[in-house]
Amino acid sequence: MIKLSVIIPTRNRAALLQMALQTLQSQTLSSNSFEVLVIDNGSTDNTKQVVESAQKRLGNVRYFYDPTPGLHVGRHLGLKMAKSDILVYADDDIEAFPTWLEAIAESFQDPEVALVGGKNLPKWESDPPDWILKMWEPDKNGNRILGYLSILDLGDQEKEISPFYVFGCNFSIRKRVLLEASGFHPDGMPEDMIVFRGDGESHVANYILLKKYKAFYNPKASIYHKVPKTRLLIEYYQKRYFLEGISYSYKMTRNRPSINCKNLINNLINTILSFLSIKQMPQFIKLSKRSFKDGYQFHQKAVRNNRELYRWITKPNYLDE
Repeated sequence: MIKLSVIIPTRNRAALLQMALQTLQSQTLSSNSFEVLVIDNGSTDNTKQVVESAQKRLGNVRYFYDPTPGLHVGRHLGLKMAKSDILVYADDDIEAFPTWLEAIAESFQDPEVALVGGKNLPKWESDPPDWILKMWEPDKNGNRILGYLSILDLGDQEKEISPFYVFGCNFSIRKRVLLEASGFHPDGMPEDMIVFRGDGESHVANYILLKKYKAFYNPKASIYHKVPKTRLLIEYYQKRYFLEGISYSYKMTRNRPSINCKNLINNLINTILSFLSIKQMPQFIKLSKRSFKDGYQFHQKAVRNNRELYRWITKPNYLDE
């Protein structure tokens, strides 16, 4: 019986995907108990050949191709094709703990659990700067959370957590709950379609929070997540704030267009400010606010001038994309 459906959307990252698939060969959960669905979102490299090689080793790997842009497209195709009622979403640049899938299956034995995550530990491509390492230090509760790099460590005890602490790279959910939430919102759009970006899995986490469903942390359900050197630069965070501005504009247009974004800007930059030197702070604050506002204003202008974009933002759901 298939207990879990592992869904890995990917595009032109065959080498990373190969490593992710290799770690699935050493899972403590029997290979007869899970399937792997690789959703190719328009790759032009040797992604298909990598999957074919994995099929020979694992035997439970299926390949699907859909060139339609957007991470949500691959996620939803995986939802439709999955044989299990438990969907395990993973990025193509993860390396799973051997106990990853077994722990996820055990966690969902509790019928009240809707969402499961674990540790997302960094696999640094190069030595991170001191200010990144300082951001990764434990907080007063012993937790380490750095959302902009999708890394997290909440300790070695199982516990109920906020659904916002289950990041997309290690995101396991009941199929019925995801369908209740009307699926994911747009994410992972190419640069030339960036105005069609939404708020991705954050929408699902917010739905689970509002419904008071249970999100569960299991430290055995953990992965390593690659952090490329390009994400260890201040410039990366400036780009992230620009994208956050777009996502915020999307949410405001879809749900609450009258809300001012000033408070959110301040909350966003507070996650980094305390880790930068006093000398850096004024410039970083200035650049962060500017980047966020630029993204927000860029998207709002596009909404005003593009009726198709407004229709896209206000779609009831994106399950048929």
